[in-house]
Amino acid sequence: MLKKGDQLPLFKYKDRVAGEFVTIDLQTEIKGKKVVIFGLPGAFTPTCSTQQLPTFENLFAKFQAAGIDHIYCTSVNDPFVMNAWFQNLGVESVRSLPDGNGDFATSVGALVAKRNLNFGQRSWRYAMIVDGETNTVLECFPEDHQQNDYNLDPYEASKPEAVLKWVQANLT
Repeated sequence: MLKKGDQLPLFKYKDRVAGEFVTIDLQTEIKGKKVVIFGLPGAFTPTCSTQQLPTFENLFAKFQAAGIDHIYCTSVNDPFVMNAWFQNLGVESVRSLPDGNGDFATSVGALVAKRNLNFGQRSWRYAMIVDGETNTVLECFPEDHQQNDYNLDPYEASKPEAVLKWVQANLT
């Protein structure tokens, strides 16, 4: 898993915009900005859908007031699933970062097997703050016990409230 001071790996991803596939260069998109990127196991899953994504969405204005320009949610799901999930939850402020092949999760050290739950390969739950000007991880909040086929789904370190507390103490 990336840690404070590491460089965010270069990443281009496919998304759907106005019914068409587009390629987005993450580094170009975040250049000159401070962003939160959070990874989670899957769209439409319980903790991700009822707690993590909605809370980041609800706290977006507080993140902005503390110096964060954008918040990205990434999951090893394709753009169709990510966009349907965001639409289903009414998410408008957090940006979708679909990672259907698990390439981003692999590059940041977060890809794990969740075969025990019939999920295949997924992202471990984490959040990170990135300075897009230098492409540097300012802080990382991975959940404990990262391993393949872990039976529990820790959700403490990457909670939006914990990330916001760090941002308010260190960026404002």
